[in-house]
Amino acid sequence: MPFDSETMQRATAVLDAFRARGATVATVESCTGGLVGGALTAIAGSSDVVLGGLITYSNEAKMALAAVPEALLAAHGAVSEPVARAMAEGGRSALAAGFAVSVTGVAGPGGGSAAKPVGLVHFACAGPAGTFHREMRFGPLSRDEIRRLSVLTALAMLLEAAEG
Repeated sequence: MPFDSETMQRATAVLDAFRARGATVATVESCTGGLVGGALTAIAGSSDVVLGGLITYSNEAKMALAAVPEALLAAHGAVSEPVARAMAEGGRSALAAGFAVSVTGVAGPGGGSAAKPVGLVHFACAGPAGTFHREMRFGPLSRDEIRRLSVLTALAMLLEAAEG
């Protein structure tokens, strides 16, 4: 899939920052379906930084691949801060990465609710110093635009983590 120039510039910056730090990255993605990992690996030579990615679209995949506790999913739902944090931490552990970023949200056009509307996306980035979270409410944009903005946000979080 071709990515826009803004995404490619940000992915390049992430790879450069992680190379400078000598660190590795993993992705754990739900609503983006692997697009964050795809943007990073679209750049030749990214294998020195990117260890792999988990596409955890279903709750079952979140539990099996990223060790997200079933009780956490039951209590908070897949689109939540606690689950985003657990996804990042579980993916980091599963792939033995220095850092991992996670994305879980409602990309639409359906599937939203009053509490969790279309455009709500939770992100987390786990690293040696801990895990930080970001919640974005992109609004009722197109599915493609919500996913594109989610990729940019996840890459921005990785860049923040790499830069300390």
